[in-house]
Amino acid sequence: MKIKGLTAFLLFFSISIFSQTKEELAAKDFFWGTNDTYKNVTEVPQKWTNESAVILYKNENYDFHKFGKNVTYTSSIRQRIKLLDKAAVEEFSEFAFKKRFRSDKGRFSWKEKGNNYIGVKIVKPNGTEIEIDVEEESVEVDGETKVAIANLEIGDIIDYYFYRLEPFKTTYAFGFNPVETYLGEEYPVVDFKLFFETENDFFINFNSFNGAPKLTEIPTEKRSIRRYELVASDIEKIQSTRWSYPLLELPSYKFQVYFARSGKFEDRALAFLPEKEDIIKTSVSKDEVLELYDNRFKPDGDVGDVKRFFKKKTFANDAEKVTEAYYFMRHYYLTRFVEAMIVKDAEIMSYPFMNYGNPVFIQNQKQFVRHFTEFLKREKIKYEIVVAKKRYDGSIDDLLIEKNVNVLIKVKTATPLYAELFSIHTNINEFSPLIEGTDVYLLSPTRNRIDVIEKGKLPVSRHLDNETKKDITVSLNDDFSGMNLTSVNSYKGHSKKDEQYERLMFTDYVTEDYAKYETASFIELIKRKKDKIRYKKELDALAEKIKAKQVERFEKSAKAEFQVEDIEDYTYEINETGRYALDSYLKFTESFKIKNALIKKAGPNYILEIGKLIGGQIDLEEKERQRTSNIYTTNARSFNYNITLNIPEGYTVNGLDKLNKTIDNETGAFISSAKVEGNQLIISTSKQYKHNFEPNTNWSKMIAFLDEANQFTNEKILLKKK
Repeated sequence: MKIKGLTAFLLFFSISIFSQTKEELAAKDFFWGTNDTYKNVTEVPQKWTNESAVILYKNENYDFHKFGKNVTYTSSIRQRIKLLDKAAVEEFSEFAFKKRFRSDKGRFSWKEKGNNYIGVKIVKPNGTEIEIDVEEESVEVDGETKVAIANLEIGDIIDYYFYRLEPFKTTYAFGFNPVETYLGEEYPVVDFKLFFETENDFFINFNSFNGAPKLTEIPTEKRSIRRYELVASDIEKIQSTRWSYPLLELPSYKFQVYFARSGKFEDRALAFLPEKEDIIKTSVSKDEVLELYDNRFKPDGDVGDVKRFFKKKTFANDAEKVTEAYYFMRHYYLTRFVEAMIVKDAEIMSYPFMNYGNPVFIQNQKQFVRHFTEFLKREKIKYEIVVAKKRYDGSIDDLLIEKNVNVLIKVKTATPLYAELFSIHTNINEFSPLIEGTDVYLLSPTRNRIDVIEKGKLPVSRHLDNETKKDITVSLNDDFSGMNLTSVNSYKGHSKKDEQYERLMFTDYVTEDYAKYETASFIELIKRKKDKIRYKKELDALAEKIKAKQVERFEKSAKAEFQVEDIEDYTYEINETGRYALDSYLKFTESFKIKNALIKKAGPNYILEIGKLIGGQIDLEEKERQRTSNIYTTNARSFNYNITLNIPEGYTVNGLDKLNKTIDNETGAFISSAKVEGNQLIISTSKQYKHNFEPNTNWSKMIAFLDEANQFTNEKILLKKK
């Protein structure tokens, strides 16, 4: 548990506090009882006396037990921290949490209530201990419970624990959330212990990485009970670093516990389980990957809808056929139900899906892979199933936890195509940029089963493939009190998906899909005319309401991008949705007025902060300029701006020399140019991140173009009166 995450940790686990129950006393005794060997530890090692704070002891615990259908999961953390400066005192003077929670685990989670307990005490330099009465000292503010730690001073030790007891019921195999973290904190740690306890029917996958200590087993009084611990000491602090993947470079550990009662449920578990409960699984072989996914991803499904759609169509090749099938399935098995989902969520109709008969609705990875490969099988098109891991989680050779797997389909056309479980805007050949360039397993079928597994590598997109492009036109008011700005914004590749979810209304894309595939809309499926009129009116009203809130967000976004306090007369229009090819653009136009910003009078002339029109740039702090970790970004990408300023009549432009810049090296670039053509100033800028990874030795080269881009935002031009 990282220190900055203390408040988030408490918020997440929703605390329920009761007065000295048996469970609460047990929690307190677990950490602060007679077996507490750290209660007298107060001294900081000499080498860390100049730190803001030092963690004298950190202890994380996980406990898994069962009785019949009942499972009890207990997780807890304790930290004993010495505060050495004012900043640390301020950080720990208040924290927030929510009371009470319901378990999200098991089959009956809506009924199961869990209890959580928190303890906080202050140890003064003279040894005096002050235990905080959390219930008495807490106050409710905006749905949160806040506790202020009064009279906290430099030199104090804050000793807190959080203890979560979560019961639930399950009759089937169940995987607990994986734990994947690194040892270091933002403060140095003197001593650390990870401890967990399990019993029969709980299977453990665990491994340490990058030099972290190994897990060791502790002898127990019963064969059915198992205890393990990982112990470390003298852990140096780590600093949060931009574009870093700590799990790849820092000492870390990962584990997951899986519950499966019998051989039958073990076979059904979607996990790489060890052979027996008393074996700690530390790695996963190729054969185990093949065995798990063979049955799970066998082709299956009714693809008659696709065949009927293709009945009157011809295709130049298999790639064209597969592409068309993907987009048809995206619509027929997902987007044609979007209106019904919205109607249900808005409680306009209790069960709107009855209008579709018995539709196929693909909503998970397994359904998609089986359905799509059934189509490929019937069309006699060869394919492979790709099993990949995200770059930040390490190599496929270190695969340990099934939840970390990304699965997609590689279609073996002349130029391979990739198909991933579709969401509303997913394109063919689109898959997570976090698995680009990674080594993967490729599973392929012979006859009626998946029985071949080989190593492969996924392609990597270029910075030219993932583009943000803006064509901005600016006209100044006659009295120079403001400006009119129109921006045509275009996004493609990985740069467009988030923008599509933000910018597109459901009416923008379902209408497009209905027309393309000649399917009936939700309203058209309603049989009674009276109901059609009623529900259309309600759906249209809902769309208008969503649109109004959407425009409010866009106005705030425009103000933030151009660093102005206010805009007026904002308008917005979708030009192209970009939903039928990864390299097609999402394009929209927005226009608005800016008043009393970016322009300053200088005698008879005016100064225009033209550089701010490319939006905010990265302004590196001094501490960021020295770097030891490698540089990992999500994907290569480019940002291209074309700015056209209509020069006011009677004025010329001075200062173009500062707008012409070129920094271009192997890591990236910032290139800008400016020229006057007729009565227009035309500025073009291009910022490029050429790769998704750079070794730390290239950091100075990245700094060069990042600084140049940031400096450009400070550049101004002079509009000089003739």
